[in-house]
Amino acid sequence: MSVTKLEDLFGGAVTVGERGQVVIPAETRERMGIRPGDKLLVFAHPQGMGVLFMRLEKAIEAQREVTKVLSRVLELDLSESSDSDEGGDT
Repeated sequence: MSVTKLEDLFGGAVTVGERGQVVIPAETRERMGIRPGDKLLVFAHPQGMGVLFMRLEKAIEAQREVTKVLSRVLELDLSESSDSDEGGDT
């Protein structure tokens, strides 16, 4: 697994407008595939260091992938449980 440098993740500095709006720099929007009309989820950092924007469609994709992995884990767990039940006490 490769490690991404923080400087490679930096997308620019923005100023919060009077109505709380920020403009995501064009280069970052292009790199992240953010288009006008896209829905973004907004998360607060747990220690109050800032916010994170995440494309809704990417969050849904991630949720689907996690669901697949959990299904496999549950199948293995159930399989191991039934295998140990078959050996049961006599």
